[in-house]
Amino acid sequence: MKEDYYELLGVSRQATQDELKKAYRKMAVKFHPDKNPGNKEAEEKFKKVSEAYEVLKDDQKRAAYDRYGHAAFSGGAGGGASAGGPFHDPFDIFSEVFGGGGGGGSIFEEFFGGGGGGRSSGRSGAERGSDLRYDLEIQLEDAAKGTEKEISFRKPVQCTRCKGNGAEPGTGVVVCPTCAGHGQVTVSKGFFSVRQTCSTCHGSGKKVEKACSTCGGEGRVNETTKIKVKVPAGVDTGSKLRSANNGEAGAGGGPSGDLYIVIHVADHEIFERQEENLFCQIPIKFTLASLGGTIEVPTLTGKASLKIPAGTQSGTTFRLKGKGIPSLRGGYYGDQMIRVEIEVPTSLSSDQRQKLEEFALACGDADEPVGKTFFDKAKKFFD
Repeated sequence: MKEDYYELLGVSRQATQDELKKAYRKMAVKFHPDKNPGNKEAEEKFKKVSEAYEVLKDDQKRAAYDRYGHAAFSGGAGGGASAGGPFHDPFDIFSEVFGGGGGGGSIFEEFFGGGGGGRSSGRSGAERGSDLRYDLEIQLEDAAKGTEKEISFRKPVQCTRCKGNGAEPGTGVVVCPTCAGHGQVTVSKGFFSVRQTCSTCHGSGKKVEKACSTCGGEGRVNETTKIKVKVPAGVDTGSKLRSANNGEAGAGGGPSGDLYIVIHVADHEIFERQEENLFCQIPIKFTLASLGGTIEVPTLTGKASLKIPAGTQSGTTFRLKGKGIPSLRGGYYGDQMIRVEIEVPTSLSSDQRQKLEEFALACGDADEPVGKTFFDKAKKFFD
C-alpha cells in the first residue's frame, strides 16, 4: 500500500504551500542519491517525497488526492517517472525547487556538484558548440520567388594551430592533477561531503601541458564567416532556416552547433500579405465604375488584366486566382485580392459641371440625392 503523501513530507493536511516546500527541501536534501551513494532505500525515499511534493504543490492535483487518494493517479502510480503517468522525473522536481538544472552558482550546484543533480559528471572534454541566430530581412518579391543571399557574421571557429585541443603544437593534453581525471572534487560542506566540478579543468578531467599561443588554450578563435543561404519560395516573417554545423565551434574539439536564420519580410509599398494571399487597393475613376471596362493591375509577376463590370461600387473586391504567394510546402499558390476605391473628382471645368448637372437631372438625383434604399431604411428618423 502506498504511503500517504502528507505523512511522507511530515506535514498536516492543512499545510500551506510554503510549509510543503520547506518540508520537501529538507527531505530531498536528506535522501538525495548524491548524499547517499549506493543506498537504494534512500534513493527510493527521494523518489517518493518528490512524487508527493509534485502532487501537493499543484492545487488541482492536491484537491483530487484529498478526495480520492492515490486512486486519482492510478494510471501513473508506482514510480513517479513512468512513461505516460502524471509524474515527472524526481530530479526535475528537485531542480525546480532548488533552482538548479545546469546553472552555475545555484544552490543545486553548491550541494551536488552542478549541472544535473549528480547524474552527469561532465567528464567529456569535447562539448558541442552553441547554436547561433541570424536575422535576415528580405523583400516580398524574394519571399514569393525564393532567393539566395550571402551573409557574414562573427563566431568562434576551431583554432587551426592546435586543431581545437587547446595545446601548443609539440605539447599534449594530460590528466588534470587536481581531480585526477575525474572532473569533480570532493569538498566538505558542514556536516557532510559533496562533489563539485573541478575548477582547474572545468569538469573535463584533462589539462593542456602548454596553452596554444594562438587561442590561449581555448581551442577556438573568433573569425568573420561568410556563407550563402538559399531562401525557399513561400517563407514569411518568423520562418526559420537551419544551416547545420555553422554555429559556434565546439569546445575541446567538439562538434559545431547550428546556425538558425530567422526571416523578416519587409513591408511592401503596394501589397499586404496574409498567409499565401496578397491584398492591394486600387483607385479607379467613377466613369469606369459606372460604364465598366478593363484595366491593368500590378502583380508580383508583372501586369495582369482586370475586368471592371459596369456599376461597380466602391469597396468591391476582385480576386486574381494564383497570383499570390506559393505555399512553403508546395502544391499551390495563394490569390491576389484587389479592392477598388472610386475616386471622385475634386475640381471640375464649367463644361464638366454642366454635363454632370444634366446627368443628375436625367437620373433624378436632384430630387433624391440620397440612395433610395438607404432613404427607405432611414425615413422613420425624419417622421
